Amino acid sequence: MGFELDTKHPDEFPPLDYEEKLTSEVDWTKEEETAARRKLDFIIIPPLFLGFFCLILDVGNIANALTDTFLKDVGITQDQFNVGQQMLSIGVLLAEIPSNMILYRLGPAKWLTIKIFMFGMVATFQAFQTNYSSFLATRFLLGASESGFVAGSLWALSRWYTKKETATRFMLFFFGAQFGQASSKLLAYGLLQMRGVGGRPGWFWLFFTTGALTLASGFVLGFFLLDSFNNPSSAFLPGKTPFTDRQLHILKTRVQIDDPMKLEKKKSLDWDAFKRTLMNWRIWIHVLISFCNSGPHRGFGTYTPSIIHSFGYQALISNALASIGLYLQIPTSFTFSWISDRFNKRGETVLVGMGLYLLGFIFNRIFTELRSRGVRYFGVIWTQCFGGIPHPLNIAWLSLACSDSEVRSLALSMSAMGGNIAAIYGAQLFRHDDAPKYRRAFGMGAAILSVAIILGVVRYIDDIICRRKAAKEVHFESDDSDSEIDKPLPLTERRPARIGPNFGDRST
Repeated sequence: MGFELDTKHPDEFPPLDYEEKLTSEVDWTKEEETAARRKLDFIIIPPLFLGFFCLILDVGNIANALTDTFLKDVGITQDQFNVGQQMLSIGVLLAEIPSNMILYRLGPAKWLTIKIFMFGMVATFQAFQTNYSSFLATRFLLGASESGFVAGSLWALSRWYTKKETATRFMLFFFGAQFGQASSKLLAYGLLQMRGVGGRPGWFWLFFTTGALTLASGFVLGFFLLDSFNNPSSAFLPGKTPFTDRQLHILKTRVQIDDPMKLEKKKSLDWDAFKRTLMNWRIWIHVLISFCNSGPHRGFGTYTPSIIHSFGYQALISNALASIGLYLQIPTSFTFSWISDRFNKRGETVLVGMGLYLLGFIFNRIFTELRSRGVRYFGVIWTQCFGGIPHPLNIAWLSLACSDSEVRSLALSMSAMGGNIAAIYGAQLFRHDDAPKYRRAFGMGAAILSVAIILGVVRYIDDIICRRKAAKEVHFESDDSDSEIDKPLPLTERRPARIGPNFGDRST
């Protein structure tokens, strides 16, 4: 779909049947808005952060179990293990779109709380798997129950915040994943030492404990996660809101001014929404970036403790060492997201992040030929530090390319699906016949990430062209308005374009 801007008087474009008229004015002080936004941050972000933290614990603990006796106890090979990782992604793919449609009808407060309880239950019962069949079943069910949580959380955040605030809030949400990845390594270091307690292996207590934690976090979401402006209450406390009427007015009106279509009232997605999404080639570029970035990231993340173990470190120590790069990733990610929001550098931060991540795979490929385990460990740390940066920044960039809330909802799901499809091939990058140096895996990963950078460059060039075209439109109308008595409203006061990328965020 091309880039178009409305060039007629806005009265010729009456609101659609699910839109609200943009009649509100700013009738609050900057201090009031700051206080209301800060309160929103403390209420809505922590529950989503916790949910993502637990999800990553449950999904990623399998990597830590590899340093224990998991493969031997369940009776599977490394290549069979990779198939199980593929089943996890297939489960996500099959349930992603249905989950998104249910979210759109039930709302995030109810549905995301249900999702937490669903994958918490499956994660807990991972501890009782005994053979290849049960391994495949639990991985599939875990993926199916997990599906929709990330896309639904991002969609919920995009509706509560203005466009220029989304990248930072998305990154704060993804901190839950990064903190979960890092903490899982330290938790594994302690829990795997429970081997023999109750006659169970260490990985049993790893799965059981973190699964129980996820079930407990479901109650946190049930009591604290808010639904929407029209229903600012949680699933377990309907009708009760932590905001005053004045705070709700400020939060809702500022989002309405920023993007009126975020306050649409439709209860379900129709075919036209799917058509608008699937016909937008820019969305497909972002999905393909996720596809190329996520495959190497998933594969490397699964085998990081095992790779460090191959350097000569003890198994349990390897889990602890695997947490360092992930903890370093958190402040690094925050810096990138701050730059993205503060200076409106969406494409630039994505490209730089992917470039640094690609450099990590190149380092690992080169360092495999060296004997120094310190140098090889540095390659792992570098890759971990920058591996989680491109995806959330790409998601924020994608969100701004969507023309309305329905398209944004479906586009976020498509991006999540792209990442999970990538996990299917990513699971097979690190194979037994390539261990322990994984030369082929690092070489292929570098090539795939190079494709992601090329796609990002294409999208970035398109972004520049569209911005220049928009600037010319503004300049043309400004000149034309000097010679007209009945001049149209300025471009910034009109309805956002319904087709093409959303350039309402012009902070630069």
